[in-house]
Amino acid sequence: MRTGQVTIKDIAKRLNISVSTVSRALRDMPEIHPDTKKAILKLAEELDYQPNQLAKNLAKSSTKTIGVIVPNLSYYFFSAVLNSIEEAAMQAGYSVLVCQTNESHAKEVTNIQNLMRGQVEGLLISLSRDTDNCEHIHRLLQKNVPLVLFDRYMNDLDASKVIVDNHSAAFKATEHLIENHCTKIGFLAGPPHLLISNQRLSGYRAALEKHGLEFDSRYVFHCDYTKENAIAQTLAMMQLAPPPNGIFAVSDRVAFATIFALRSKGYQIPQDVAIVSFNNEPVCEFLTPSLSSISQPIDQIGRESVRLLLQQIEAKEDIVPKQVSVLDTTLVVRESSVRTFK
Repeated sequence: MRTGQVTIKDIAKRLNISVSTVSRALRDMPEIHPDTKKAILKLAEELDYQPNQLAKNLAKSSTKTIGVIVPNLSYYFFSAVLNSIEEAAMQAGYSVLVCQTNESHAKEVTNIQNLMRGQVEGLLISLSRDTDNCEHIHRLLQKNVPLVLFDRYMNDLDASKVIVDNHSAAFKATEHLIENHCTKIGFLAGPPHLLISNQRLSGYRAALEKHGLEFDSRYVFHCDYTKENAIAQTLAMMQLAPPPNGIFAVSDRVAFATIFALRSKGYQIPQDVAIVSFNNEPVCEFLTPSLSSISQPIDQIGRESVRLLLQQIEAKEDIVPKQVSVLDTTLVVRESSVRTFK
């Protein structure tokens, strides 16, 4: 059964008191007995009650608004997906409220609370880099708040998801490097707890094993997505003996820093080190050399996320089966990974 947000009526019913008493207690009115007020505040916290800031202004329960939470809008992927989300939502008669976490778990929790207070009817969420505890998401699911996770997620969250096949994508990228004469391939991964990074690590490893190349964990370096860290990790990787002659980067942003780091040390790309990355940002085409990258179906990710969310919001029945949409990717081959030898 979909319960949605807890209301003061729910609290009043549980404590067998009037709605007006609950309302006055939550507003800290002095005429409420201290024991009664204590019991009301305790239950409100247990039920994760959020005050309805828009209730006085709403003639209907529907706000026709959805909330979107992304790690950072400066990332091309998330800004592009947001464009698709907004267009799909607008076509369905919904508006969008957007928050960014700046890769902070604490800010992610706060964003959810603020959007729920604003009476959004559902949430689209891509988890932050620092989120390794999803208790706040579990609370939403327990209350059957309409929710879809996209791109970044965790396996133990029983929610609808829109994702790409990261394992298959990484396999394609790594196999391409092998086919271009790379015999020692490094992987610049994301944070160790990030699921999509670990899925790409799995695909990278599977490609090595298929082609008889040894998987060596020393050639896996974890980045936090900052330019400075990606440069440092690249330079550390190149100190290995032997250094890699191919690198698969978890994202284009990491790859851009990798290219800078390699050039600073005099390496030629792709002759000395071939590179493939992930996301296929528009600038990849204009780099010298142009950057080979995995392209994700960004427009489809946005539209499918909205479709699944509105399906939950507008469901005639209380229970909506959880759905997972796994989308395919495409390897766009450019100059950075094509090694030719006479």
